[in-house]
Amino acid sequence: MERSVGSAPLVRQEQWIELGPKLPRVSALWVAPERPRAVLTLAHGAGAGMRHPFMEQIADRLAARDVATLRYQFPYMERGSNRTDSAPVATATVRAAVAAAASLAPDVPRFAGGKSFGARMSSTAAAQAPLEVRGLVFFGFPLHPAGKPGVARADHLELVQVPLLFLQGSRDALCDLEHLGLVLKQLGRRATLHLWDGADHSFHVLKRSGRRDEQVLDELADAAAGWMVEHSGPA
Repeated sequence: MERSVGSAPLVRQEQWIELGPKLPRVSALWVAPERPRAVLTLAHGAGAGMRHPFMEQIADRLAARDVATLRYQFPYMERGSNRTDSAPVATATVRAAVAAAASLAPDVPRFAGGKSFGARMSSTAAAQAPLEVRGLVFFGFPLHPAGKPGVARADHLELVQVPLLFLQGSRDALCDLEHLGLVLKQLGRRATLHLWDGADHSFHVLKRSGRRDEQVLDELADAAAGWMVEHSGPA
């Protein structure tokens, strides 16, 4: 199926990703411009699947900026459960999605990441063993549970060997900025932060801010696409 984003043709294809003999396959959605400059495997958050409006809107905006995305379901979401998968199952899904993206666009620089839970599972997979990607993109990294600031969820990031892009809102209840600063200092030059003043974990902004969510989404896509293109040169 093809449709347009602006004046450029956009391909949207339903996919299935095989996870292995002991795990079910999961559905995925490939959204790509005619000539992508980068590919992002994009994992969803804990409470909403790959068709959530945020995921749809980011994918379309990235396509308009010459970045293809492969959105996919984690197995628990595929079967309609509210309980997230264990880390081994979730990281196996991330790896399978990265491999699927490689088969769809073998000559295009690849990146992995996602929203919240999907971001953390992508980085966990990369910490366990290198993914064949140029970097990781986090749309709201969930540094800690709401109301319980800490950095333990970021301990594994020291083991990730590729560049990391943090896209965060200043009102994110799952990412206290002071604690995030400690993490970024530890990671050094491997980490890049783009911060949206007044945005929450879902990148919603208050009406009184004078800004609209659509503006934030455009800026998120600009920042993510620009960073990926910047890191798409020779490895």
